[in-house]
Amino acid sequence: MSKILIRGAKVLGGEPQDVLIDGETIAAVGTDLDAEGAEVVEADGKVLLPGLVDLHTHLREPGREDSETVLTGTRAAASGGYTAVFAMANTFPVADTAGVVEQVWRLGREHGYCDVQPIGAVTVGLEGRKLAELGAMHESAAGVTVFSDDGKCVDDAVIMRRALEYVKAFGGVVAQHAQEPRLTEGAQMNEGVVSAELGLGGWPAVAEESVIARDVLLAEHVGSRVHICHLSTAGSVEIVRWAKSRGIDVTAEVTPHHLLLTDEMVRTYNPVYKVNPPLRTERDVHALREALADGTIDIVATDHAPHPHEDKDCEWAAAAMGMVGLETALSVVQATMVETGLLDWAGVADRMSAKPARIGGAQGHGRPVSVGEPANLTLVDTAYRGQVDPAGFASRSRNTPYEGRELPGRVTHTWLRGKATLVDGKLT
Repeated sequence: MSKILIRGAKVLGGEPQDVLIDGETIAAVGTDLDAEGAEVVEADGKVLLPGLVDLHTHLREPGREDSETVLTGTRAAASGGYTAVFAMANTFPVADTAGVVEQVWRLGREHGYCDVQPIGAVTVGLEGRKLAELGAMHESAAGVTVFSDDGKCVDDAVIMRRALEYVKAFGGVVAQHAQEPRLTEGAQMNEGVVSAELGLGGWPAVAEESVIARDVLLAEHVGSRVHICHLSTAGSVEIVRWAKSRGIDVTAEVTPHHLLLTDEMVRTYNPVYKVNPPLRTERDVHALREALADGTIDIVATDHAPHPHEDKDCEWAAAAMGMVGLETALSVVQATMVETGLLDWAGVADRMSAKPARIGGAQGHGRPVSVGEPANLTLVDTAYRGQVDPAGFASRSRNTPYEGRELPGRVTHTWLRGKATLVDGKLT
């Protein structure tokens, strides 16, 4: 196996050090390391982080390969500094059986740009009526531990309780898309001043908050784990903070776009800003940033949701909901959290690598940059600033809300178990 010496990298943003990779592991960390026999990567003060882990990715395969595949999605992940992603279950067919989750898992192993861990559906067909084969998916080769009907809410309290009880037996977690469906019928954007002025159907904050409140109480009652997907409101933050203060085993994620964008963007009627949950208010954005900083929100997850051109290039009401995010997530976090002083790079590594790996059980990922650990790493040029050009994306889809926007930071290298998947910003 080859040796790689990363010279002069700021590990977690600290003082420059050398990191020696030997095969699949980190062999040494220090200064003035011997480079004999090693390929040398001159970091020149770039920040070295553990490989990023995304707990919320839509890879679309099987069934919607026109928008993304496991291959293109993992290439996008490597471009964004990710070494592991969790693939959501809303595929066609739905990943609600051992056979489908094993198919996704094997596709991930074949393509190799990052590790792919399937998420299993909570209910059959995402229909919310009958529990899917949770145990069989866990016992399959894919070893599923995270279950979600994301895209839809498990709105039946009895079904949600049964799911929490079932996964408790093997230490699993239910990841909830918190959206009360009766309160969001016909919703097109956040309910508020802007929706009233534009005459678009509103998606009220209480539709998210009421489901989170119910589910943390169910998790407390059952003694099980619940994870809240794409938390988006200030009220949701307070509920999660209250639940954690009671010792309830709840974790929560926020997306990069909810840390940066607001419902004011919808005034353009550009469907690229149409997403579920919707972009909220400036007050919500501020609350989400503060909650990520203080640990109330545990992680950043992209909710990478690729769509083909025709599903977004249409009138607002007909457009699909969702944004791609794998290739811009770290830049948005740098802009909203690091450059505002809310997080340092060690904090970013915690929220985007260590904690998502821990919540999802991603073995070998989210580990410290230290001797003996797997060489899952990403190198970031934090001084870089440039405009986002989706034409250069590795993803098959281009539905980014950041086209033409200047963002800081650029991932230059990604290593998966010592193998370079991205070198000087180019996929290998």
